[in-house]
Amino acid sequence: MWLRAAPLVVAHAGLLATFDLAARPLLLYLWLVLATGGLVWAVGGLERSARLSAASVLLVAALLRLLLVPLPPTLSDDLLRYLWDGKVAAAGLNPYELAPDSAELAPLRDADWRRLPHRHVPTVYPPLAVTVFSIAARLPWPAVALKLGLVAADLLACWLLLGLAAARGLGRWRVLWYAWNPLVTLELAGMGHVDGLGVAASVAVVAWIGGGRRRPFAAAATAAAAVLVKLVPLAALPAWSRQSGRPWLFAAATLALVVAAAAPVVVAVGGVPPGLVTYGVSWEFNGPLFEPLWRLLDGAGARGWVESRLDALKQLTGNHDLWNRFYPFNYPQLQAKLLLAPGLVAVVALAWRRRDPLASAGVLFGGLPLFSATVYPWYLLWALPWAALCRQRAWLALAAVAPLSYLPKVAGVPLWPWVWAAVWLPFLAALLLDRRWSTG
Repeated sequence: MWLRAAPLVVAHAGLLATFDLAARPLLLYLWLVLATGGLVWAVGGLERSARLSAASVLLVAALLRLLLVPLPPTLSDDLLRYLWDGKVAAAGLNPYELAPDSAELAPLRDADWRRLPHRHVPTVYPPLAVTVFSIAARLPWPAVALKLGLVAADLLACWLLLGLAAARGLGRWRVLWYAWNPLVTLELAGMGHVDGLGVAASVAVVAWIGGGRRRPFAAAATAAAAVLVKLVPLAALPAWSRQSGRPWLFAAATLALVVAAAAPVVVAVGGVPPGLVTYGVSWEFNGPLFEPLWRLLDGAGARGWVESRLDALKQLTGNHDLWNRFYPFNYPQLQAKLLLAPGLVAVVALAWRRRDPLASAGVLFGGLPLFSATVYPWYLLWALPWAALCRQRAWLALAAVAPLSYLPKVAGVPLWPWVWAAVWLPFLAALLLDRRWSTG
């Protein structure tokens, strides 16, 4: 087993020597090729091995992650924002109300504050995530402390996936596609993305409802935790409720916990947190359907067509004030989001129809990015546990090329069209040929 894992370990140790990945993009992508090749070689050699124990899977997974913990978060600055939001909360102030450039937060500013992304936007992260950030902010070496916590959560996810594989009679080697995946180790241990905590909670939910004996109360608690780390699992609640065996109890318990945690935030800001509104309306990056769609709408003159319809409605109704409110929202990016929204609803419905929690999670977390306007590389982590167990080759291949979307940041290469095409076109083609989400 160690012989098969050796290339992966060596590749990760070499990436640690590279250190500042944004300053050395060629070395980053060389590592990606070597590490992906190492993963394919390892899985190919261990697929039929009887010596692959759960302990060895977890031991290598831990080693790969620990090797990348010292990396600075130069590919993404989310970790800096996490720690800033945690610092604000630890100081007894409200990160949902006060953006980093607020005058009230001037005493907290330091060298990292200058590097923060979107300093005019209050936090977009749910309460449990902010609580974790505030704990890390109080500890020595906060960035390392937070990364180690995320690594621990991710290793728990790997352990739960091994349990799910055993309960379904699947080979342990399938879990390697997640546990030893270079994208997972890079984004969680290297860049420190909090998605790892939400993914672990989501895997725990499926383990509680689909790994043998159902435990709806435990599943509801972990589902609430997943939502309170990132809002993505909200879309999974209908399917999880149905699959729990006690849908009304599961839904009521989950929503009660979420509401109890979110209510103080809603009351404090007087509604939906403004940072979340800004994210929903303004954030856009590398959506597989969104990127070409909004450009198509722009080229087809959709803005002018909608404006002429609004003008006609004003003349017809005589109510100019009502229809004038819609003009600021008449732009192709928002039009594309609205056109893709039914696709998101369809994904939720398809996941709800699937009775197998593993396949359902794959349909949901794999389908949501297809209709999303924003798809950063670490967003794909939500789909990878299920792609691993279900052997979804299109998604596993996408994980290998997703870091190409860092090229606009590290090399100044425009996202459209070549980076977008390199990431998404092979995946979309493979998706048409791939089989349905199934553990068979």
